[in-house]
Amino acid sequence: MQATVIEALSRVVYFSAFDEPRRAQLAERMIRQHYLPGETLFLEGDPTLGMWIIEHGRIKIFKLNPNGEEHVLRLLGDGDTFNEIGALDGGANPANAGALSETTMWVLPSAVLQNLIATDGAFALKVVQVLSGKVRGLVNQIENLTLYSVMTRLARFLLQQAADPSLSGPGVTRATIAAHLATTPQTVSTTLRDLEAAGAIRFDRHMIVITDERILLSIARL
Repeated sequence: MQATVIEALSRVVYFSAFDEPRRAQLAERMIRQHYLPGETLFLEGDPTLGMWIIEHGRIKIFKLNPNGEEHVLRLLGDGDTFNEIGALDGGANPANAGALSETTMWVLPSAVLQNLIATDGAFALKVVQVLSGKVRGLVNQIENLTLYSVMTRLARFLLQQAADPSLSGPGVTRATIAAHLATTPQTVSTTLRDLEAAGAIRFDRHMIVITDERILLSIARL
């Protein structure tokens, strides 16, 4: 099992500069978790266990509005990390997390992460750099939701899917995509047909294939 977590750590950007003995030492402090599709990893407001690292599977980070409607903030997959903020500031979980597929992951306890930052300047800088990138991503997401149409948002998402396997695969349904794009599954289906009619995509059974990236980029306004 330790070999498995060491391999998982080798794929995480935070630990890319660590040698194998150091990863092995870190692996001894980590906690293995396993979830089935639909299970909740943690709830917003609960105490933070630490930083989570996905070994294999798909998960969603989401918020619920007062009516219980879900908005998916992030879709994550193999090698991705999440809940760094709660682990770093010692506060509660800032959002909910749920498994979209059968998922295996590891938790690096908050105290271990905080100690690494306090004692390793290069690691601390890497954390700042990675979190800065995630903040940029959230700013872009807010821009998409507030300034662009559903068709533009969906075109951008399809382009992101093509580049990032974490945004597709088991559990990433049209309902999940709709919750991520702040729309409805019916609207997603209708908009996909409009993109097909425009010649940007085609359907291959349950797969969406980009047939003309130039058209999709134009619709995405990129």
